Amino acid sequence: MATLIPEIALSEFKRLKVAELRQLQSAEIFADGLYLFTFINPQTDFVRDSAENLGQLSNSVAGKRLEDISKLEVR
Repeated sequence: MATLIPEIALSEFKRLKVAELRQLQSAEIFADGLYLFTFINPQTDFVRDSAENLGQLSNSVAGKRLEDISKLEVR
């Protein structure tokens, strides 16, 4: 699917330092050709609030907390 924001490989995203992440534009993060998540770097309070509201909406539909995943998968 075409996107209006840049696409970045997870391997490249993981190499970034905090200071670099704070400068980065919002982007879609991919690994092995699969969409993983959208990194949103809000530049205004409105965008931050909107991202939080959308995250809450998404969490109400599906997904697990980190603590729950850690209990399920021990490798």
